[in-house]
Amino acid sequence: MTHFSERVEQVSISGIREVFEAAGEDAINLGLGQPDFSAPAHAREAAVEAISDGRADGYTENKGMESLREAIADKHARDQRVDVDPGDVIATAGGSEALHIALEAHVDPGDEVIIPDPGFVSYDALTRLTGGTPVPVPLRGDLTIDPDAIESAITDDTAAFVVNSPGNPTGAVSPPEDVREFARIADEHDVLCISDEVYEYTVFDGEFRSPIEFAESDNVVVVNSASKLYSMTGWRLGWVVSSTPRIERMLRVHQYAQACASASSQFAAEAALTGPQDQVGEMTASFERRRDLVVDGLTDIGLDVPTPGGAFYCMPEVPEGFVDECLDRGVVIVPGEAFGEHGRGYARLSYATDEDSLREALDIMGEAYDAVV
Repeated sequence: MTHFSERVEQVSISGIREVFEAAGEDAINLGLGQPDFSAPAHAREAAVEAISDGRADGYTENKGMESLREAIADKHARDQRVDVDPGDVIATAGGSEALHIALEAHVDPGDEVIIPDPGFVSYDALTRLTGGTPVPVPLRGDLTIDPDAIESAITDDTAAFVVNSPGNPTGAVSPPEDVREFARIADEHDVLCISDEVYEYTVFDGEFRSPIEFAESDNVVVVNSASKLYSMTGWRLGWVVSSTPRIERMLRVHQYAQACASASSQFAAEAALTGPQDQVGEMTASFERRRDLVVDGLTDIGLDVPTPGGAFYCMPEVPEGFVDECLDRGVVIVPGEAFGEHGRGYARLSYATDEDSLREALDIMGEAYDAVV
């Protein structure tokens, strides 16, 4: 039998998926980060019309349809007051591909990539797949990313650092002063800041800011996606924004790995970005109610829970055996170590499900807690 690449042997199946697939059919799933809303009606209709008219049958430009890239540029002008040339946008197969091409275009074998720990599982895996070395840095006690920790971890081998606000798995929102520091670090140390902004619209406390607003160099790549902004996870439509030279290098990876994002998804995303935004506010208000329900419920159980400022996750500290006890009782949660060594002793819960299920899950988690303490 032929051997496998060293890079792929360093990567295992996501701990999130392992827990999810091990659960029973009737389990209450608080494991996957997927909004329980439908995609906006006008987005779905735009895709249907494009398919019916035959406009979605062929390849689009490698970077994506110009009209979609214009909509993405307009979104950044509207939300971040940043001028983006539509030529400096690539539409990708979800935020996952956006992260992948950003790392592939900037990381050589042996280069270091600083990542938050606990942090989204793809940061570590995608860095290893480039041949790079992930350098995890611990979060603060409130689970926000510490700019000082990032700066202290920089070496001559550092190619990039990743920031994520609002964060997965933590739900933490970085304050504006920290985001400004991320941009300064990228400028002064001449390293790339990859800013994962896929939860941008889901903020309850504080405000969303992007490092691209503050950077004085082109050392920022923004990764975003329609998946969480518009509840379009299955459409697989994301994007990257950066300077022309960086976009040109990322395009070299994208054109061979993907050619172009799905045409029908591009039509849907353009409609989502340019059409009514009412659903965004409705989703955020609903997730905030659920956040309060879950944080209050976990606190009443006896768990220490940093209150998340955004996204739809919380990460309580949990006693040993708690996660397994919950799984045995039919509630799917993810052990914190799935997101990095510093996540050990925590668990991630997604509250992107209905409130009745959340209340039932909290009752079960209370029983699980009593069984292990």
